[in-house]
Amino acid sequence: MFSIHELFRIGLGPSSSHTIGPMIAAAEFSAKISGAVDRFEAVLFGSLALTGIGHATDKAVLLGLAGYLPDKIESDMAETLYLDFSKNKHVVTNVGQVIPVDVVFEPEIFLLEHPNGMTFTAYYEGAIVARSTSFSIGGGALKFQDSFNTDPGETPVSLFKYSFDSAESLINQCRLHDMTISQLTMANEMHFQGKSEDEIGMQLDHIWKTMSDCVDRGCEQHGVLPGGLGIKRRAKALYDDLQQQALSMDPLTALDWISLFALAVNEENAAGGRVVTAPTNGAAGVIPAVLAFLVRFEGLGKVRVREFLLTSAAIGMLYKENASISAAEVGCQGEIGVASSMAAAGYAAVMNGSIAQIENAAEIAMEHHLGMTCDPIGGLVQVPCIERNTMGAIKAINAARLALRGDGVHRVSLDSVILTMLETGRDMERKYKETALGGLAVNVALC
Repeated sequence: MFSIHELFRIGLGPSSSHTIGPMIAAAEFSAKISGAVDRFEAVLFGSLALTGIGHATDKAVLLGLAGYLPDKIESDMAETLYLDFSKNKHVVTNVGQVIPVDVVFEPEIFLLEHPNGMTFTAYYEGAIVARSTSFSIGGGALKFQDSFNTDPGETPVSLFKYSFDSAESLINQCRLHDMTISQLTMANEMHFQGKSEDEIGMQLDHIWKTMSDCVDRGCEQHGVLPGGLGIKRRAKALYDDLQQQALSMDPLTALDWISLFALAVNEENAAGGRVVTAPTNGAAGVIPAVLAFLVRFEGLGKVRVREFLLTSAAIGMLYKENASISAAEVGCQGEIGVASSMAAAGYAAVMNGSIAQIENAAEIAMEHHLGMTCDPIGGLVQVPCIERNTMGAIKAINAARLALRGDGVHRVSLDSVILTMLETGRDMERKYKETALGGLAVNVALC
């Protein structure tokens, strides 16, 4: 099982698997070295190598080896340090030691365990001091090679009060204990963290504030996104335009606001700003877009925001447990699809849907993302990634409203659609899974 913080991590853009994960891995490797070191080497394999430049993986590795973590460093400082480190081909550790670094890209080599593999090596006078191979498995989470097949990468179920490993068992636990999904998730988090409901609530408030602040920043910024594609930010112009309109003038303007909020977040993400993985950076705009609309136009209060996040986290845990949230492993259905499924469940919950309707909402949202490929043009989290967040948010609301109009009885279970997503991802050709070797990435000219 997983904590809510495995689904909602605060960090920097543009990618949770290619930026946040490698930064954490590099920082952990650096922190464990106690002896003398005179050189670092970081080798990036497979998807990390193929889209590493566009996803700022090299930047993340350098910052991590210098001891910085994605939730502790501001984007402006990160950029300044990276420019210095990359120019001088060294890092300065937190104890002031200057260490040269070689970052090696191996795009033709895919390690067996996962497409996002990386090996860190520390040398002293030509001899290996330490070496570690790890994998960024999505959402900023890591697994290590020596325990990949035995360590599920999750927290033991004994640390949670009410264990579940499927949608069916989650529903059964809720019914057995007469709890909603959000109540059960809260109880688990309190038990796991040893904190009160108020303390967990404040953590959720901080997650939402970070999301909301990201929406606000995205609505204020203008200019061209970094990376060379020449993609102009659109959120500010759309925000200024929508400010002049009332929803009553055109009922479909509501869709424009939802799209705006998603654009704002993912433009910030593409620019390396602070975002919340939900469950990944590439899909970070879906849940904030739906929540921002509910808060700003439907008057959703703090208690219900917490309910939304707790419910959506429970659904996200099912995908992490039984499938994947890594686009390098299963395509974009594992990112936008999962985010939309989570958001649909949260929306249905705060609209007083039954547990069956919440499950149905999550199922509908994923069912209509099945097979979505990951084909970022130029290896950047911009096209089609930014707009996909708007589509994921709209689909989430549509799925939830369809479910809420029904009685909860449905033919396809959430567990079935999660299994189908996993099998579809396994059948998908590698070029469609965050390698920038297929789809739009090769059929759209870069010039």
